[in-house]
Amino acid sequence: MVEVVKTVTVNKFNDASIASSKADMIAIEMPVALVYNGISHVVMMATPKDLVHFAIGFSLTEGIIQSPNEIYGIEIQTSVKGVEVHIELSSRRFMGLKEKRRNLTGRTGCGICGTEQIDEVCKLLPQLPLLSQISLANFTGSLKYLKQVQIVGEQTGCTHAAVWLDLNGEFIAGFEDIGRHVALDKLLGYRAKQTNQQGIILVSSRASYEMVQKAANSGIEILLAVSAATSMAVEMALQCNLTLVGFFRGEKGVIYSGKERLNN
Repeated sequence: MVEVVKTVTVNKFNDASIASSKADMIAIEMPVALVYNGISHVVMMATPKDLVHFAIGFSLTEGIIQSPNEIYGIEIQTSVKGVEVHIELSSRRFMGLKEKRRNLTGRTGCGICGTEQIDEVCKLLPQLPLLSQISLANFTGSLKYLKQVQIVGEQTGCTHAAVWLDLNGEFIAGFEDIGRHVALDKLLGYRAKQTNQQGIILVSSRASYEMVQKAANSGIEILLAVSAATSMAVEMALQCNLTLVGFFRGEKGVIYSGKERLNN
């Protein structure tokens, strides 16, 4: 059975004072490939449980099948890199799938839809330098900037936000979107056109795989997230030397990696 949570060592801080290391639990996030009749169709980032139900539901909602009876078998294969769910379709449905196969990139609920092979997910990220240092005391009031940029969110309660702050905690720019990674993409696109690109990123969501990947690939050294971090996010942050903080509430949070960039 594949684990769905894991224990990691973290440092918590309260009133900008960093406490000693302790154990904490994070949710497992891993790539799950849906393979139809031997052909990988899509890779989704998911919690590795109830995957048979997921395979059937995805097949139905995507119009790949019209009835579960058109699936003749489901086999789950696990590896160190992820999970492959092998689905045997009826010949008629498989022919229909090949005819209308399309790129799924852009879904708000998935960071890497359209990626067809698990190996494509597990790419090395650049090693980040240690150029940024911040004082946590300067960021205790930062959450207000998330609300500041959520104009649609204020009306609908339906958006995430990503904001760019300088190393003193002052607001530079921010964007919102119904997809957390889309909001981050917008912000990083804006930042890429600026002469001075120093600063940190604060997001209103959890810190999952694609959020760390996007930040690291853009040279962001410090990522603060309002919600939890997933297992793959923590592993990737450690790999590329990114400072990752989850459950950020201004005056407190959980440091998963890169504590050396943070001061009281």
